[in-house]
Amino acid sequence: MASTRIEGTQASLDQLFELEAFGTSPDADVEEAVNYVRAMEVGLDRLQTLPLCVRLLRELHAVILDGVRGRDREPGELRRSQNWIGAPGATIGSATFVPPPEGELSASLADWERFANEEPELPMLVQCGLLHYQFETIHPFLDGNGRLGRLLIVFFLVARGRLSIPILYLSSYFEAHRDEYYARLQGVRERGEIDAWLTFFLTGIERQANDALARAQRLVDLREEYRRRVHATTRGSAAALVDVAFESPILTSRVAEQRLGVTRPTALGVLRRLAELGVLTERAPGPRGQRRWVAEAILEIVAGEPDA
Repeated sequence: MASTRIEGTQASLDQLFELEAFGTSPDADVEEAVNYVRAMEVGLDRLQTLPLCVRLLRELHAVILDGVRGRDREPGELRRSQNWIGAPGATIGSATFVPPPEGELSASLADWERFANEEPELPMLVQCGLLHYQFETIHPFLDGNGRLGRLLIVFFLVARGRLSIPILYLSSYFEAHRDEYYARLQGVRERGEIDAWLTFFLTGIERQANDALARAQRLVDLREEYRRRVHATTRGSAAALVDVAFESPILTSRVAEQRLGVTRPTALGVLRRLAELGVLTERAPGPRGQRRWVAEAILEIVAGEPDA
């Protein structure tokens, strides 16, 4: 089964669903994914009282790097030394790109903050693309700039009222076109090729928006099909568990018990019934031998790779 990577991390969505179902200790990639989700939740909450600002950047950066790769790189602190981007082992002299020196961070971030919150005579998505370029070029932290920069795309659109929920993610597009992504950013830095960068960025927005819309419609259609299938033969807990499966496509009896408020035998019976109806499939036991049921069709829609 394909498994889309979680925005800005190397973990996949089905790994995150496994963690939710079994509560097992995650590996390093899943820990990063959990932090990313936490940062998304924290950011959406903070946007209710804060604008896009340096204070918010630092708070989110601390969450993203908490206990994971980069935790020794001053989480939540603006860099106080020069950094650079290049191949492993590259020096500042052989680096692909050298961001502004630390002494210029304050002025650069103040400019970024003003641009993020003003109402320019630019289309909003163009402004968003320029903000992403600007942030990645400032590179204000020692590590985690890429992860945070992708989050800021969503936060900007939420703050401006263009997204009510965070359903537009560009990481899979950036990852599928990694070389072009970095080349377009560098083209602006070296040759002022803003149009080429914006064309690339806006193409990504269009493709990911269409992908999100298509997935949402497929999920709505599938949910209605499952509801009809269940209602034709049974009622009550089985119908309720269908909706739970659309939130958590990997289920255990413990999850079913908690979400439905029923006993373990009842939960097992409901899980078996949905398996008989083709909504769930029982798979090999998970950690500690726990039985698990997977909503394969739901998981494929949610976690499957986007169309090329």
